[in-house]
Amino acid sequence: MGRVAEELVLIPGGEFLMGSDSEGDHTPAHTVYVDSFYMEKYEVTNAQYLEFCQATGHRQPEFWEMDEFRSGPDYPDHPVVGVSWHDAAEYAAWRGKRLPTEAEWEYAARGGLVGKNYPNGDALDPSDGNCNKSGKGGSVAVGSYAANGYGLHDMQGNIVEWVWDYYDAGYYSSSPMSNPRASEPARFHVIRGGGWHSGPYCNRVYYRNALPANWVDFNVGFRCVKEVEAHKDPGTAGKLV
Repeated sequence: MGRVAEELVLIPGGEFLMGSDSEGDHTPAHTVYVDSFYMEKYEVTNAQYLEFCQATGHRQPEFWEMDEFRSGPDYPDHPVVGVSWHDAAEYAAWRGKRLPTEAEWEYAARGGLVGKNYPNGDALDPSDGNCNKSGKGGSVAVGSYAANGYGLHDMQGNIVEWVWDYYDAGYYSSSPMSNPRASEPARFHVIRGGGWHSGPYCNRVYYRNALPANWVDFNVGFRCVKEVEAHKDPGTAGKLV
């Protein structure tokens, strides 16, 4: 098994400017409030997902034991790929967690920065995250790059991540301000964050894309979040539990 533990980081609730007014389906930029929540510090790894498969009898990922995609037990600390939205949601429930909403994901990815293109600023340097300019040719072990302002790793690059929301290209024009989640059933679910196979533009913190819920991809995995009980003091950003 891998050495990476399932660490949760406390993300303090607050307002932020979601999206961008540049172009595409991430317009208009709009103010959103999200409650406090815990998010996994790292993307779910092959070793962690294997525990789920062994405990439940769930099928293994699509590209399991394929070295080309750093998949399988020989790469315990690499992020799991080849999992559908349904697979990711089932894993999260088994762990007593859930997938993040799209708003939670972007809020957390921004790491407290305002109006920036990436989790660590306005430019994406190969030293900031594993994208197609990094020359890695595949995923790397989670946590190989520096964390953002909230202590989260790989919120840009390494792999793209499933989130909870159904995809609606025009959702930003009508979404509620508080804790939005696109819940109207649709064929596609949102994916967020660029991966090792993605270019710099697709790694932008506000960039949206989507895939069918049963789709599996060598560049797509996920991470989980957990609720914060209403009576608890939200504490400070970056606290590990």
